[in-house]
This record gives sequence, structure tokens and C-alpha cells, in this order.
Amino acid sequence: MTPTKTQSNSMMKQGIKAGFPIVIGYLPVAITFGVLAKQTGLSLFELTSMSIFVYAGASQFMAVNMIGLGVSATEIILATFILNFRHFVMSFSFMNQLRMIPLRVKVPLTLGLTDETFAVSSMYTEEAKKEKGDIFYLTLLITAYLSWIGGSFLGGLLGNIIPEKLSQSMGIALYAMFIGLIIPPIKKELKLGLIALVAMITNTICSEVFLLSSGWSIVIGTIIGGLSGVFIQKEGNI
Repeated sequence: MTPTKTQSNSMMKQGIKAGFPIVIGYLPVAITFGVLAKQTGLSLFELTSMSIFVYAGASQFMAVNMIGLGVSATEIILATFILNFRHFVMSFSFMNQLRMIPLRVKVPLTLGLTDETFAVSSMYTEEAKKEKGDIFYLTLLITAYLSWIGGSFLGGLLGNIIPEKLSQSMGIALYAMFIGLIIPPIKKELKLGLIALVAMITNTICSEVFLLSSGWSIVIGTIIGGLSGVFIQKEGNI
């Protein structure tokens, strides 16, 4: 075996090892998504395709919830785009971390970024400087990606088996996911809690006062909440 081949295999093994904790976290959430998507009315092909092409846990849960509410495709796509806008920032940061790797290689790698893979990748900055370092990141991203798709597919299969009452109770995963995402940052900085509160109040006003649909209420609440952060995060505002 050539030294180059040996290095590639070593990086691949390290990538799988680094991605394994993500797999453990992804599988139960992905299975829950698959079950809920199936119960909402999506076919096994549709829900699996969503995981393949969207590959964004929070957005997929939100989309399934909005589909269940009868929200239009335009509202779902717009809400998903806004919720995932942070991926642009993560991609630029990730590309900067991999500046030793050719552009033609690291640009496709950004397609596999999620909150979790970005966080784990940020812990392994030295791999970008090593020979065949791109293999490490590629393996890490693919490991997480396949676990999410596999979990979603399995959840779709279980959607026809799991009792309806149990599947309905699994809907709490949507709220648990968002709470899990927001609580840790708020503990570090209370201003973020205020931004979330602004988004929540805006969403409530849009739906209850102006009687807008759930989809547009979410979209407007997300935009207003995000814009409020520009002012709330300024030094001295709180």
C-alpha cells in the first residue's frame, strides 16, 4: 500500500470516528422526523427525499408541521430559507478554516454543513493542514449525512407501525429541538432571549391580531426577530 493510500485511509478512519457522536445524536431525531412526516401524509419517498435534498433538521420539522397545517409551498420554502440563512455564515467560516485546501474541493464540502458538523469540524482545525485533510472532512460530513437519511427512512417505515397516539406524542420533538437550540446560547447571553421573545411576540400578533396564516406569521416573526438582533446586540442597548 502506497503512503498516499495509507494516509487517505487514516484520514477516513479519523473522520468516521469524529462523526460518530453526531450519528448517535442524529439517529433518534431523524427517526422521529420520519415517523412524524409519515403520519403527516408524506410518502416514504418524499420524506427521504426531503432529508437528502434539504438536510436540515429544524427546517424539516418546521416544514412537516407547516404541511400538516395546510401552509402553501411558497411560505414553507421562504420560512426554510430564512431559518437556514445562517448556513451562509457557517460556510464562509468553514472555508476560511480549510484555506489550505483547494477551492474546488472545499466549496462542495460546505453542502454537508449543519450546526453539528460545523461545530465538530471547528474542533479539528489541524486536519486542514495535513496531507489528505480533505478526506477527513469529507468522511465526517458523509457519515453524519448518511445517518440522517438512514434515520429518516427508518422512521418512515416505522410510521406505519407505531400507534397513532405514540406518534402524536413524538411531535414534542419539534419543540424540544428548538428549545435545545436556544437555551444554551441564552444562558451565555440574555440578549438572545430577548431576540427570541421579539420573534415570538411578532408571530403571535401576526396570527392572532392580523389573522395571517401560520406560514407567513413564522416568516415575518423570523425576519423581525432577526432584525431586532441588529439593535439589541449593540453595546449598551441593554
